[in-house]
Amino acid sequence: MSSEANRAGNSPREAVIHGSATGFVQEISVGGHRLKADEPSEFGGAGSAPTPYDLLISALGACTSMTVSMYARRRQWPLEAVIVRVRHSKIHAADCANCEKSEGMLDRIERDIELQGNLTEEQRARLLEIANKCPVHRTLTSEIDVPTRLL
Repeated sequence: MSSEANRAGNSPREAVIHGSATGFVQEISVGGHRLKADEPSEFGGAGSAPTPYDLLISALGACTSMTVSMYARRRQWPLEAVIVRVRHSKIHAADCANCEKSEGMLDRIERDIELQGNLTEEQRARLLEIANKCPVHRTLTSEIDVPTRLL
């Protein structure tokens, strides 16, 4: 999870991404950390790092686990571990009964959460509700504005 100021919309965090025009490997610098992104070899990349979608679903999974764990700690619930599995795919909109869009393709992100510990059914149900309130989940399900400009 991000700092309180960042969640409130103050002091936006910046990631700097640098890539050569000759391939897909991207060098990412954010918050003093360095990581990479790439595409699988079957799509022309080197397969040397997670794809951008891998990073996206990892962010959702990490935020979910952090949020659920923090909530349980604050209530002193006996949560021992959280395992989040997240998958991204493209599906036909016609195959989605709960979606507004009815034509073309849409993104589907499936998330499975395993809660380990001696929790009651009420605690488990509440932690599932809390998972849907993690900041990254809220961002992904909200209206997003991405102004883009050339420098």
